[in-house]
Amino acid sequence: MSTDPQLQAAIAHWGPRFVANGVVLTDFEELTAAMSSYDDWCRIWSERAAHHEQLGREAMARGHALTAGECLQRAGVYYHFASFLFTRDQAQMKAAHAKAVACRQAALPHLKPPGERVAIPYQGKTLAGILRKPASIEKPPVVVMAVGLDSTKEEGDAYEAPFLARGVATLMFDGPGQGEGQYDFAIRGDYEVPVKAVIDYIETRGDLDTNRIGMWGVSLGGYYAPRATAFEKRIKACIALGGPFNWGANWDNLPGLTREAFSDRSHAKSEAEARKNANTLSLEGIAQNITCPLFVVNGRRDRIVPAADAERLAREAKGPVTLMMIEDGNHIATNRAYRWRSQSADWMKEQLG
Repeated sequence: MSTDPQLQAAIAHWGPRFVANGVVLTDFEELTAAMSSYDDWCRIWSERAAHHEQLGREAMARGHALTAGECLQRAGVYYHFASFLFTRDQAQMKAAHAKAVACRQAALPHLKPPGERVAIPYQGKTLAGILRKPASIEKPPVVVMAVGLDSTKEEGDAYEAPFLARGVATLMFDGPGQGEGQYDFAIRGDYEVPVKAVIDYIETRGDLDTNRIGMWGVSLGGYYAPRATAFEKRIKACIALGGPFNWGANWDNLPGLTREAFSDRSHAKSEAEARKNANTLSLEGIAQNITCPLFVVNGRRDRIVPAADAERLAREAKGPVTLMMIEDGNHIATNRAYRWRSQSADWMKEQLG
């Protein structure tokens, strides 16, 4: 077994999330056992991703579209996890990320329900998103989905599924500093700005109910979603999963890989500048402006975001609040996802009618 502390920490912390979001348990065990240091991470995950991609391409060639979609979706998740915090080697990271985008894009027409890549106008360029709509509903409500520091829309299938099954459309997007948005735009604390652009885009579509818009965010997105909701009153309900109240306040306690990724994606030139950027991600004096229904989730054993942050958000928001603290849960309680995924989707369906 490797003695690399970064690799050991990654394996211990990420296993439940990987499996909950589409990685085969046997693959996770085999691949992490084959690594001698964290430097092996991106290469080894990319090699197994290529295997799943090949299975998808072969199924497509045989006309087995459903199988192709499943395999390519899985390949996209593996490529995503190959790249997601691998900022130490930008060439490897960008290559794996590009493959993640390509594989999920290839999978989208063959998923049930299918997905559509959308381009959202933003500051003279665009933000990339994936829109999926439940079958046989003419104008469904829609949930805007904000990813975190190390998640992207390519990880989204497991998060989207509970909403789609309940008749709610999903629009997951890469915002500033996230996924495809990390290259043109730095992370920004005032996330209400990109969310306004996303909702403006939704209002141009005739196939969504623009009077029934929800907001959802995971991990750092669990900060972005309530932050946006405090300002954007077109949001009728919000789910915040494992988000910090003040990112900078916990800076010194964050894992090294997390600090490296934040520094890179906030386009910081130094550790001091990264810390300064982190302090702009705060709900201080803002949480009380959240007046719509709010559903807050985290695990009591979260090693990245203090559980007290979720409790503070629930306490300071002024609208109706449901707080679900999973006592034996890790970050976002991904080790107990069955406790909150379906339940939070039920809640959102009720709020949006």
